[in-house]
Amino acid sequence: MLYTLLISLILIGVCVLLLGIKIFFVKAGRFPHFHISGNKEMMKRGIDCVESQDRKARKPSRLGVKE
Repeated sequence: MLYTLLISLILIGVCVLLLGIKIFFVKAGRFPHFHISGNKEMMKRGIDCVESQDRKARKPSRLGVKE
């Protein structure tokens, strides 16, 4: 039981180290930006994330009629 736990912890530690190798060992290492608003190709095509689209849709229009 203890042997299996030890092997599992070592394996998980190695996996975390390999996944974060750029972040841990590069001077300016940081996590990549995966948000749609940070993607240059999506910006060229005018595609926003759902949160941005919702924010724009909820923003009251200056020209709209107040109820």
